[in-house]
Amino acid sequence: MNAVKIFNDLEADELVFLDISATPENRIPSLELVNRIGEEAFMPFSVGGGIKKVDDVRRIIESGAEKVVINSEALANPKLVEQAATLIGSQSTVVSIDVKKNIFGKKVVMTQCGKRKSKISPSVHAKQMVESGAGEIIINSIDHEGTGMGYDLDLIQEVADAVEVPVVALGGASGIADFKLALDKGAHAVAAGSLFVYQGPRKAVLINYPSKEDIHKVL
Repeated sequence: MNAVKIFNDLEADELVFLDISATPENRIPSLELVNRIGEEAFMPFSVGGGIKKVDDVRRIIESGAEKVVINSEALANPKLVEQAATLIGSQSTVVSIDVKKNIFGKKVVMTQCGKRKSKISPSVHAKQMVESGAGEIIINSIDHEGTGMGYDLDLIQEVADAVEVPVVALGGASGIADFKLALDKGAHAVAAGSLFVYQGPRKAVLINYPSKEDIHKVL
């Protein structure tokens, strides 16, 4: 909640809360926490993690989230994406896709917090999700995640070229310059985690967000 307050003051555009423990623990994110975030956050926010049925979607939206993010279950049960879009609209139905290179260097979709490998390519999966009703795709490179080596630009372009809905790039940003590179490859928006939370070689925790002036200057 302290981080939410700081991002409010720094005028972040949107917040994404992904509970990475929810799926292995067979639960959804805390609805109490979602409600508290809704009371505090000035900006739109989305929530994901462990969503397996349409009632989960309803409960999260009723708790105050503007969007729900579906990951593992979107691949296992595409019907859920369709049901979610029918219930809350495509604009509030987001599919997050985790991608990792296999031993042959081919990019494949991963589920279950990056522990289960599929055989489907990210672009094919993204197209299927949009056909099912997803109004937004978050594309995350597990190989780049947390490294500060920049976004996987080839991955971004591949997915952005495959779908007509907004694509949000995630995984690997080290600075604002990386934002522009991702947008130039077709991303509609960019997201980051470590960049906004850690600072310096010792990864000190320091919530930060670039000023509007800095963003406009680079973009």
